[in-house]
Amino acid sequence: MSGRGLSLARLGAMVVKEFIQMRRDRVTFALLIGIPIIQLTLFGFAINNDPKGLPTIVHEAESGPHGRSILSALRNSGYFDLTGEATSRAEVDRALELGRVQFAITIPVGFERALLRGESPQILIEADASDPSATGNAIAALSRITTDALAHDAGDLPVATTAPPFGLTVHRRFNPDGITQYNIVPGLIGVILTMTMVITTAMAMTRERERGTMENLLAMPVRPIEVMAGKIVPPIGMGAIQVGVVLLAARALFGVPMTGSFPALMLAVMLFIATNLCIGFTFSTVARNQLQAMQMSFFFFLPSILLSGFMFPFRGMPGWAQVIGEALPLTHFLRVVRGVMLRGNGFPEVAVNAWPMLAVLAVVTFVALNRYKQTLD
Repeated sequence: MSGRGLSLARLGAMVVKEFIQMRRDRVTFALLIGIPIIQLTLFGFAINNDPKGLPTIVHEAESGPHGRSILSALRNSGYFDLTGEATSRAEVDRALELGRVQFAITIPVGFERALLRGESPQILIEADASDPSATGNAIAALSRITTDALAHDAGDLPVATTAPPFGLTVHRRFNPDGITQYNIVPGLIGVILTMTMVITTAMAMTRERERGTMENLLAMPVRPIEVMAGKIVPPIGMGAIQVGVVLLAARALFGVPMTGSFPALMLAVMLFIATNLCIGFTFSTVARNQLQAMQMSFFFFLPSILLSGFMFPFRGMPGWAQVIGEALPLTHFLRVVRGVMLRGNGFPEVAVNAWPMLAVLAVVTFVALNRYKQTLD
């Protein structure tokens, strides 16, 4: 066939040409293969909406055999991992405010005596409810535990009645009403900044190449660090505006409280913005065009949103997924913003999650500068 009609020879040549071009574009080809694999791995193995083994601290104001039986029942339920013991009420509060534990169990003074008298004493269980999805199933399992915990100790207790021998007082801290917006809306600050800041600088160097202005940039009497800073500083203002919009909406529309230090939050915001801008700049030194830069940004954004604890409970993921999540800046920023807004955190608590972001910033800055020097050469 020839002329204006369809030519199988010409069509075949075009198909072969496109396959050759795809093979040469290794970054795009790798992303096309890598993204489905990552999605299958994360959604198939890492995502879990029924987290178990939640870290739990125990404060035994009085120790006794029945109290130990109850703690064993809580542990055997699979939802509670009794990771430590607190010696004071202040230690319990500190562990919950820092987010080190999901639950705190307090056995009060006189518990054993009241139990033997049939007075149905109460055990206090405090939950970090800043993420309602992480604690909901564990709290629901408590009703079964009250009826089964002391089954083998029935001979030591008064004559059984329809009521359980003890009660559990559940205190949902930081978000007592279990309002999902209190968890999601603050997290949106980190998600929006990750998406926009990385893409903004990821396109920076590739845009220079595609517009033909890269030679002018290389000819300028500026050092690599100065070029990098020049590309990073302007978007910081855009990021600050985005943060202001989300914070105003969080307060005005959703009633999200601000119980902690606002200056500490702003310091963490600036650090987080700088980290994401440097990550994007690093991508721009690797990508050959804006399409590759966009693809690499998405490649980074996907695990960030899935493994950071924004959409799914962080402690519900397997150990290997949590290790990856700990390396993501968004994971630590979410802990900061939720800690400041819901738990009342200040500078000392923010510093715990600020240094991992600072470490990522140092690493990506070093890589970006070295990649840009290679471009100069």
